[in-house]
Amino acid sequence: MTGQEAVDLIHQEAWTGRKPGLSRTFELLGRLGNPHEKLKFVHITGTNGKGSTAAMVAQALTSGGYRVGLYTSPHLWTFHERFQVDGQPISDPDLGRVAEQVILAGRGMEDPATEFELMTALGMVYFLEQKCDIVVLEVGLGGRLDSTNVIPAPEVAVITNLGLEHTAELGDTLTLIAQEKAGIIKPGCRAVLYKQTDEVEGVVSTVCRQTGVELTLTAPETLQVLEAGRDGQRFRYRGEEYHISLAGAYQVSNAATAIDTVEALRKAGWDIPEKALREGLSAAKWPGRMELARRNPDIVLDGGHNPQCMEALAASLARLYPGKKIRFLIGVLADKDYPDMLSRLLPMAHSFYTITPDSPRALSAQDLASYLQGQGGRAVACASTREGLEMALAQAGPEDIVCACGSLYMLGEVRHLLGLC
Repeated sequence: MTGQEAVDLIHQEAWTGRKPGLSRTFELLGRLGNPHEKLKFVHITGTNGKGSTAAMVAQALTSGGYRVGLYTSPHLWTFHERFQVDGQPISDPDLGRVAEQVILAGRGMEDPATEFELMTALGMVYFLEQKCDIVVLEVGLGGRLDSTNVIPAPEVAVITNLGLEHTAELGDTLTLIAQEKAGIIKPGCRAVLYKQTDEVEGVVSTVCRQTGVELTLTAPETLQVLEAGRDGQRFRYRGEEYHISLAGAYQVSNAATAIDTVEALRKAGWDIPEKALREGLSAAKWPGRMELARRNPDIVLDGGHNPQCMEALAASLARLYPGKKIRFLIGVLADKDYPDMLSRLLPMAHSFYTITPDSPRALSAQDLASYLQGQGGRAVACASTREGLEMALAQAGPEDIVCACGSLYMLGEVRHLLGLC
């Protein structure tokens, strides 16, 4: 089986009509010899920042000499990006071979595994096969009932910034969402929480007390940005100075979460020298998050797809390009709160080039352009991502800024068109 054949088969197993729960994943992994029980994990959930935090933690562990698996979603361009070992995506032959093993194991299950459950099992088999010392595991949706939560107690359970997302599945208040996310905390692990509202902190603190888990809250009051530019940021946290290559004001907060996660790993017995932490933070990359893809004109790529993300994006752009008007290449999903999202961008926009993301949930380019025009924005609907990008670049001068944002579904194509993947 080729990698593409494997991807096509996995994508056939939709979630629609399936009851949430872990029983299918447990059964599938049992048929595969329970590989998850032989691995160590850092388990990361949240609404925003979990991917960047995962990348920084994984890179710090790799810099410390460990063999590190990284499981993330969604991918930007190729399915292989979801399964990485020491920064390298799974090869096509390995993807085909391991996926075939997983798919065959799942045949005969009375309640067949879903797409994401198959992916999770694939990752577990692959990371064990690759003899990973530890796996940095990003939750797909929620926490308590996410298929990744079949793992035993992780070394550290991490909760990043929370917001209202997937409310039909997780609940329509921060308390309910925090309860679902806190479901990854298990007796025997340590926990790190990105400090946020008292509502969220109260829920997570209660779960930690009930499970006997030591909780570390990040300390944003000690966070001081010393220098921020297109090539990264230098900052002080808990009295120590660090550097990250990631742009975006919000990335220093994600870095603080990563730093506290590494400290929790140290308390759990992992040998991660300070030099490895610093090298890991500085070397970490996370494509599609305030990524400066090209200069003259500057092209910034950001996968922000909810109001919180857009607020953070707007703040980061204002810091990097004070007083400049931005040309936005943008596509959104119709079920997102796009009026709130776009309200953050309209005041700083020169113009919008709208596209229809490759998703059945997409808002059409024409409907998006019409909405923006109704809000006083300059907007033109484009037939494709390629057309939108080419039009934006043709109309931009060397000193201008083009920002592609609104949906991760379009960023992979933009990166491909720019020759980045």
